[in-house]
Amino acid sequence: MKKIANILAFAALLALGACSNRQQSETVDLAIPVSVEDIRKKPIEKYINTTGTAKAIQEVTLNTEMAGEYHLLNNPATGRPFKLGDRVRAGQTLVRLEDQEYVNGIALDAKKLNLEIASQEYEKQKSLYEKGGVTLRELRNSEVSATNAKYDFENAQVRLSKMSIAAPFSGIIVDLPYFTKGTRINSGQAVVTLMNYEKMYLDINLPEKTISEVRTGEEVIVTNYTLTEDTLKGLVSELSPAVSTETRTFKGKLLIENPELKLRPGMFVKADIVVARRDSAIVIPKSIILSGNRGKVVYVVDQSTARERRINTGIENQDFVEVVNGLKENERLVVKGFETLRNDSKVKVIK
Repeated sequence: MKKIANILAFAALLALGACSNRQQSETVDLAIPVSVEDIRKKPIEKYINTTGTAKAIQEVTLNTEMAGEYHLLNNPATGRPFKLGDRVRAGQTLVRLEDQEYVNGIALDAKKLNLEIASQEYEKQKSLYEKGGVTLRELRNSEVSATNAKYDFENAQVRLSKMSIAAPFSGIIVDLPYFTKGTRINSGQAVVTLMNYEKMYLDINLPEKTISEVRTGEEVIVTNYTLTEDTLKGLVSELSPAVSTETRTFKGKLLIENPELKLRPGMFVKADIVVARRDSAIVIPKSIILSGNRGKVVYVVDQSTARERRINTGIENQDFVEVVNGLKENERLVVKGFETLRNDSKVKVIK
């Protein structure tokens, strides 16, 4: 009997141990798996988003002012005729027209010679007048003749300059209609379009509710949907004080720096106007905030236990928000697995 009693006691101990292990295992299994991040201070910016079509700050289509035979000149940089995409300098002649009859009618050389003669005569009359050799009337008549000769020569130069099409500013050829060399073209014919897009602008329409937030001079971050890795800087250059009664928006203009010409005229872009900034703040993802009757709540981990934190927030953007109070630097913030947590929930931190 004693032997049987010992066997029963041993079996009871084994059963008790198994039950204890099972309870311990169940306690471990009940810990909710979560991922955490250490809270660090970092900058945050608040944006107002808008979109639009980027336009070159300078654009011009050059037309002929007279008829003549078309001649496209060579680009000194390449030694070949100008073509689409070529850079040109301000004042550089791109197209020349030829019309010998027109040139002869201007008679530039004759007008130049007449100017020289009239100028010499005026100088002679001035010398004689100082010596009493001519009257004041004769002096004035010679001055009028010299002045008229000067204007005639200058007007002839202006008329002759219409034979050449020159770039009014430094830029890039974006349109160059084709004409066979020597073909006679009429006046008013478009022959080249230039753009300078080292700086660009964007016309925008902003919601009425943002009128008190946006100011001229504020920084703008510009991205293009086909160049997602490249961002450009700009600023708000103009704002209208009037709100449209139809759209409830107000107009503005952004200037964009484009020194490497990555952004092209006509591209559709997204612009983020920076209306507020904090250089050093506790910033957390908006997606982890739980909102309810008690306000905004997040969870931190303290020795394998979830602790509820009620927070007040400041500026925010599409993805992140500034926490004004409720969190401290270096606390371990739950960023995954927070949906089912309660205050004092047991948690297991996973990667």
